[in-house]
Amino acid sequence: MTPIVRMALEEDIGTGDVTTRACVPEAQQARGRFLAREPLIVAGLDLLRELYDSVTLRKNDGDSCIDGEVIAEVAGRIGITELEVRNVATYYSMLRFKPVGKYNVQVCTNISCMLRGGYDVFERFQQELGIGHKGVTPDGIFSLEEVECIGVCCWAPAIQVNYEFHDELSPDHVPGILDSYRGRMRTKGNVPHA
Repeated sequence: MTPIVRMALEEDIGTGDVTTRACVPEAQQARGRFLAREPLIVAGLDLLRELYDSVTLRKNDGDSCIDGEVIAEVAGRIGITELEVRNVATYYSMLRFKPVGKYNVQVCTNISCMLRGGYDVFERFQQELGIGHKGVTPDGIFSLEEVECIGVCCWAPAIQVNYEFHDELSPDHVPGILDSYRGRMRTKGNVPHA
C-alpha cells in the first residue's frame, strides 16, 4: 500500500508536505470508494460461502466446486459483476473452481518450506503423480497444488492432504505418502491394486 493510500485509510491525515497535501483529495476519494464497497465485498463472501456450502452438501463428494452458475448467482444477488465476485473468491485457496481428486495434496513452497526443500518435494510429487500444479490424476484419486503457507513453518518442508499434515519431509518421503493414501482407497474397495 502506498503511503498516500495508507494516509487516506487512516482517520487522522495530519499535516504533510506540499506534495502529500496535493494528493490528499485523491487519497480521500480512494478511501471513500473502498469504504463504500467493503460491505458489498463482505456480503459477497458470506453469500459465496453459503452457496459453496450448498454446492458441497448437494454433491457431497470431491467434485464440489464453484462453477459459473454460482458466480453468476452471487453477482446477481449483490449487484456486482461476475468478475468482481471471481476476483474476491480466487483469493481463498479453499474455494475450488474445478474438481479436485479424492486426496488433494497441497505442497507448501513459502519461504520456510522453500529454504528447506519444498520445491524438491513438489517436483517429486509431480514426477510420482505425472501431473503439475492444479492437476488431477486420470483416475481422480490425487490432485496436486503448490500453496503459499499451511502454517507449520517450524517443521518445514510440509504438505497437507485433505487437511492432514505431513511435515519435515524430503523427496524420499513422497512415494510412501502416496502409497499410504492408495492403501486407504484399496481398503475401501475403490481402487484395484496397481
